[in-house]
Amino acid sequence: MKARAVSPVELTRACLERIERVDHVVHAFVSVDAEHAVQDAQSAEREIKAGHYRGPLHGIPIGLKDNYDTTGVATRNGSRVFADRMSTQDATTWVRLQEAGAILLGKTTMSEAAWGVDFPPVRNPWDVRRNPGLSSGGSGAAVAAGLCFMAMGSDTGGSIRIPAGLSGVVGLKATYGRVSRAGVMPHTWSLDHAGPLSRRVEDAALVLSVIAGHDPRDPASADVPVGDYLSGLKKGVRGMRIGVPREHFWDRIESGVEAVVRQALRDLEGAGAQVKEVSIPHMAAALGAILVTEMASVTAWHDKYLKQPERRAKYTPEVRALMDAGKFIFATDFLKAQRLRRALTDEVRAAFDSVDALATPTLPLCAWDVSESHVQIDGQPEHVLHACWRFTYPWNLTGLPALSVPCGFAADLPVGLQLVGRPFDEATVLRVGHAYQEATRWHERRPPDPVGRAG
Repeated sequence: MKARAVSPVELTRACLERIERVDHVVHAFVSVDAEHAVQDAQSAEREIKAGHYRGPLHGIPIGLKDNYDTTGVATRNGSRVFADRMSTQDATTWVRLQEAGAILLGKTTMSEAAWGVDFPPVRNPWDVRRNPGLSSGGSGAAVAAGLCFMAMGSDTGGSIRIPAGLSGVVGLKATYGRVSRAGVMPHTWSLDHAGPLSRRVEDAALVLSVIAGHDPRDPASADVPVGDYLSGLKKGVRGMRIGVPREHFWDRIESGVEAVVRQALRDLEGAGAQVKEVSIPHMAAALGAILVTEMASVTAWHDKYLKQPERRAKYTPEVRALMDAGKFIFATDFLKAQRLRRALTDEVRAAFDSVDALATPTLPLCAWDVSESHVQIDGQPEHVLHACWRFTYPWNLTGLPALSVPCGFAADLPVGLQLVGRPFDEATVLRVGHAYQEATRWHERRPPDPVGRAG
């Protein structure tokens, strides 16, 4: 772009043409604004020609999840309740991306209020009969299908990393407080994160360099210096210590997924890392903590809408039932959940005394059929919501940076490797992820033509 070998207009039109050709099958975008996207691309082209190149995101077409506020474009939060909602202020992350020169193609499809598994018609580009992930599934599918170069998602229990793992792309949840959530419609205040889905770890590092940093608009935003996420990216992993928790992450996991992730760990060893077991005893007990925290918080935020009969009726029955159930969370339950959360955080901190990063599977299973609400893992039936976020939610409870990178395939479906770091040490997580992608080439695989497989 900087050398003018390709122009923002060419890239934007190529993405719009790709959306036109395949998104009637994938349904990754809930809205596309082609006219404004081309106008913004033309402005970016003029700036670059005039020598005002803003950096690596200048002229790059992207998507935003439908819970990111954008002036002039409705932000629906995946729900009929907010069908006509127009914000008067852009989300901070979108402000920063605009300042870096990114081009907005449109809003990506999401589950209603980032809640539930009654998912909209978005499909997994690797197999359009299958689910692409939960609430940020549209963003993951858009990147995997080549409809945009990056899409922003939000992550409360894994909703950036889950679609990344299922759709074979990279998903980054930075440390809680590292990236502003101002202007991203809330789900659970103490668990929500905003972050990118991209094709390469280097792309995620580029985006984080733009969107990270303190924001007075977000009360949870951390006033912590932002590191240089690119300078150490290519240092490799030789001599690094990578911990593999012995508890929780290898229980009830599909054999094909486990085999692929075990090989990924051997690949990291082959690149020079020392892989060792660590213990985090309360990991498996933490599911109750996130469920209590999430259900109470979601219901609290939506309560004013649930009390309005005309709005209440617009929620889908499943989401309305979940929100009603949140009213039965007692204060004592909530406080016990926060104590367990604290205990888990202390145990994870102790595990990091002997390692530089942690590595786990992103999910215990591959993408499931869109008609399935339950799956069988190790002969045990399990609800897909419970199954898919078992390995991701601990890092929301602890607020640690976590990255999912593609690490292979099981039954022709993508598998993700999850990498976790110390608080505000995104640089190490990105470094390990980049080293893994340099040692392998899974991230270069592309799905078959979704149109050809639509039948």
